[in-house]
Amino acid sequence: MLLLPLALAAVAAATPVVVRDNLVSLKFAKHINITGPQHIVLADQARARALRERAQAKLEGRAIVNTPATNAAVSYLANVGVGSPATQYSLIIDTGSSNTWVGAGRAFVRTSTSTSTGRRVAVTYGSGSFSGTEFTDTVTLGTGLTISGQSIGVASTSTGFSGVDGIVGIGPVDLTAGTVANTATVPTVTDNLFRLGLISANEIAVSFEPTTSLSITNGELTWGGTDSSKFTGTISFTPVTRTSPASEFWGIDQSVRYGTSTNILSSTAGIVDTGTTLVLLATNAFSAYQRATGGVLDNNTGLLRLTSAQFNNLQSLFFTTNGVTFELTPNAQLWPRALNTAIGGVAGDFYLIVNDLGTPSGQGLDFINGQTFLERFYSVFDTANKRVGFATTSFTGATTN
Repeated sequence: MLLLPLALAAVAAATPVVVRDNLVSLKFAKHINITGPQHIVLADQARARALRERAQAKLEGRAIVNTPATNAAVSYLANVGVGSPATQYSLIIDTGSSNTWVGAGRAFVRTSTSTSTGRRVAVTYGSGSFSGTEFTDTVTLGTGLTISGQSIGVASTSTGFSGVDGIVGIGPVDLTAGTVANTATVPTVTDNLFRLGLISANEIAVSFEPTTSLSITNGELTWGGTDSSKFTGTISFTPVTRTSPASEFWGIDQSVRYGTSTNILSSTAGIVDTGTTLVLLATNAFSAYQRATGGVLDNNTGLLRLTSAQFNNLQSLFFTTNGVTFELTPNAQLWPRALNTAIGGVAGDFYLIVNDLGTPSGQGLDFINGQTFLERFYSVFDTANKRVGFATTSFTGATTN
């Protein structure tokens, strides 16, 4: 879906919590925009294909091939100011890309701080694309956090961005390679915040909460450190994987187990992505999960559907990375039943949020831990140390669904 890693010694899986005085937070809201049958699955799979193709093209020195766009299904949106005086834009928070751009919905308002570089900028996401002109401008994030001279894209054309104005890209800076003409890479907003001394650490943390509402402010992005009020226990870090193409993103090595002993996916590389709605597993792993749960594919939603008896027997999924295991409870594996009709489902039925990535394992990007995973765990994306962190929250075991 389009919408919304970190090197640690092997002996140290957990890191003490550090809360800094100059943290800056930006709240964001969940927005659901379903336009047809199986929209969530199709949008997520289209995004996965585009992410993989983009990374492979970069690694092989090829031109990036545009792929068909599928409108974003679920987005996490934040209000971001651009210009002076600032115009507020509703932008998707995306760890799977790194360019910041506006103009998909609300037109770009040029002010005295807006300077065109004249360079063409274009990015394809699979669940959308845009092209236009690079500007430098003042960007305001949260209360009083202002970046001068931030590179932004101003879209002249865009697809797949109904109801939103663009993206704040918070992925690794190398994802900007090839997006702006005659430019190697473009510093992200996080890079510039750190360079300007506005934050004391080159990292961001993301807090989601599971929700049963179509639109609600239930997330928060924190620059420069971690917020201990958003998680429980300690944050466990894992290095960014060395396996490509997952290594181009916030990629980690992970294995997945169902219940006490059913192996679903042996240790392999994948990514953590706020721009993907579901938890996606390589086709063979998804088939193993379907067999274990007894789920039947629902043609309207594209999700696996369980009977009430099957749900009562559903076991936890266990995700293990760098020696630490995180439990996705049976309840956390369900799409919120209050939102069933919003995705074309039947009220009260049981639909699972684990689905098919669309390719077999062994491709170098064999899973995506999307929003439905991140709504149950606090996540930290540490550019300086090239690692990703997870921690439990008060919602990890919640019976929201």
